[in-house]
Amino acid sequence: MKATVVYESLTGNTRDAGDLIAHGLREAGVEAMACPVDRVDLQWLSESELVIVGTWVDGLFFFGQKPGRPWKLAKLPVIDGKQTAIFCTYALDPGKVLEKLQGVVERRGGDVIGGYAIKRDDIVGGAAEFVERVLASSALPRVPA
Repeated sequence: MKATVVYESLTGNTRDAGDLIAHGLREAGVEAMACPVDRVDLQWLSESELVIVGTWVDGLFFFGQKPGRPWKLAKLPVIDGKQTAIFCTYALDPGKVLEKLQGVVERRGGDVIGGYAIKRDDIVGGAAEFVERVLASSALPRVPA
């Protein structure tokens, strides 16, 4: 089975989380690739049963948060009917970024199965927790080891 992890990153935290998520999926037997939203491998994406979309939290500390660079996320390729999970990286408070990101992904056709906010001072732990949750909620069959 294949998965594509697509991310929008500003400082590298979301990129790191995306790479760690793809690595965790591979360790669980899922073929996975991570890439920035503006460099998606369309062939790999079309063959993927699972799409994971991540972004960083943009906005003021406790209000006005939104997905980072929403115009880039809005250009995400169409993912009609694919299982999709979402994540964001944040410093203080993710606000309603996951809800907003879910709307973006659903407008591109994704079937969102869950989301997770990863605090930027625990990218490794947050990415591992996210992978566990995705694998638990996904119907993805694993590649035998």
